[in-house]
Amino acid sequence: MASLDDAVATQVANIEATSGRTIAQWTTEISEAGLTKHGEMIAWLKSEHGFTHGNANLVATRARQGDAPPSDGELLAAQYAGAKAALRPIHDAILAAAIALGDDVEVAVKKTGVSLRRHKQFALVEAPSEKRVVLGLNAAHVEPTERLEAATGMCNRRVFLTDVGQVDSQVRSWLRAAYESA
Repeated sequence: MASLDDAVATQVANIEATSGRTIAQWTTEISEAGLTKHGEMIAWLKSEHGFTHGNANLVATRARQGDAPPSDGELLAAQYAGAKAALRPIHDAILAAAIALGDDVEVAVKKTGVSLRRHKQFALVEAPSEKRVVLGLNAAHVEPTERLEAATGMCNRRVFLTDVGQVDSQVRSWLRAAYESA
């Protein structure tokens, strides 16, 4: 991700956390208010909803873009917005460990998770609640343990992480095993 994408993703996450509404919800409200001009949208967001100029500009720009797909940074920011923000360091530690496995690791950010691929998907990182990050692994050859449980589906092993310190050598070894079998 480029640093500009990171900055925009942070701004989107901040807008959504502060306002309690997603960018999509704001663009729907703008449409329902009948606003079509960029300046009108900015003025309305500032006067009616207390937006700063920069945040109003971003929302207005998005509203004018219509159904443009969100960037990876925006998708990731949305996954870790609000109460889930404290989980982002766990996600970042997992991604750093995965990327360190080899330059052939592909990171595919989706709406609800991040897929890690080599020749095929070997891991999936998700934050289904504000309490934990779930690292799913395609590693049927790795025996379940007290921490690593069997699961169904393509990711047939999973570990629940609630603290960045839990992304330890054991988790990295399971990630490596999944990567090597992909």
